[in-house]
Amino acid sequence: MRSLFSLTLLCALPCLAIAGPPENFRVQVLGVDANEGCDVADFDGDGKLDVVAGRNWYRNGDWLPRPVRLIEDANGYVHSNGDFAMDVNGDGKVDVVAGDFFQGKVSWFENPGNPGLTQGYLWKEHNLIDTKLTTNEATIMADLDGDGVAEWITNQWNPSNPLLACRFDKTEKGEPKLVSFKIGGQNGHGIGVGDINNDGRTDILVGQGWYEGPEQGPFSGEWTFHADWNEGLPCPMLVTDVNGDGKNDIIASKAHGFGLWVWLGQGVDKDGKLAFEQKMIDDTFSQAHCLHLADLDGDGKEELITGKRVRAHNGNDPGGKEPPVVSYYKWDGEGNFTRHFINRGEVGIGLQIRTADIDGDGDIDIVVAGKDGTQILYNPLKD
Repeated sequence: MRSLFSLTLLCALPCLAIAGPPENFRVQVLGVDANEGCDVADFDGDGKLDVVAGRNWYRNGDWLPRPVRLIEDANGYVHSNGDFAMDVNGDGKVDVVAGDFFQGKVSWFENPGNPGLTQGYLWKEHNLIDTKLTTNEATIMADLDGDGVAEWITNQWNPSNPLLACRFDKTEKGEPKLVSFKIGGQNGHGIGVGDINNDGRTDILVGQGWYEGPEQGPFSGEWTFHADWNEGLPCPMLVTDVNGDGKNDIIASKAHGFGLWVWLGQGVDKDGKLAFEQKMIDDTFSQAHCLHLADLDGDGKEELITGKRVRAHNGNDPGGKEPPVVSYYKWDGEGNFTRHFINRGEVGIGLQIRTADIDGDGDIDIVVAGKDGTQILYNPLKD
């Protein structure tokens, strides 16, 4: 009876493993270059999600690279710091908006539709704005005024450069353009958006502190700045209530060093400043430059996804030459995090992490683009 029971238990173990949190995602390499931005959308209108990453878009099915634009290299980087898929001109086709590390130019690349897509045409470039800012660390898009159209917000690694929010508008000829609005004069490596003082308004976080959303509206004037920290933080950092106490917390990291942590919100201190308790999540790898939330295990709760940015400063950061890794973290109601490996040794991250059900099997997959290539990481949950 003992042997029979043991055999039955062993036979059941694989089923137990499959039911647990998914790990060791299957990797599909789409291309290899130094591009670090990506997005997911149905570019050819066939009902399937495709991938764009820098120079190319990749059609769901054959996953062959098809050209979008030409991008020059620049001292270990490329002249691009992120991709955003959106229908810019309202013609029903998904276009791409992209900026640059070292130039203030922001452009949108017009989806040619067919036959241009099938024949591999380059997408026509249109200028949206030139901010004249040349230290563009990374860009996020967030709807600050609730009108359904996200603003373009680019973080500056030079802390003395202003923080701008650029709104979509039209030229006199009816063509799309961006119009800049100055949030304030402080900046610094790191960007995030969320209500961190729990007043119901959106705030913006940067490397040197945070901007308080104005009561009169986001474009009523410059925002009040609070110099509550000065760190080299990720792009983006995340604002969410980690421990369920009704106060929003900040998930952050040392973007160019070791350390991934949560700042648990404690309300305000005796001087009226926001108070936080720092709790380390993981300090075993470096350069967790980008953070992302998605529900990978299908339990209705989002997990934290991040990884090692490959050659972030061309390998010169602490731990910069160590093997890449991508992981996700589940947390309990007290803010304790548990790590699960998505991939070890093959894949790292760049500036953007995108998630969607790429293969249509009902679970969430991951797309990353970095200096080790552009990859889809297929979730094994429904395999």
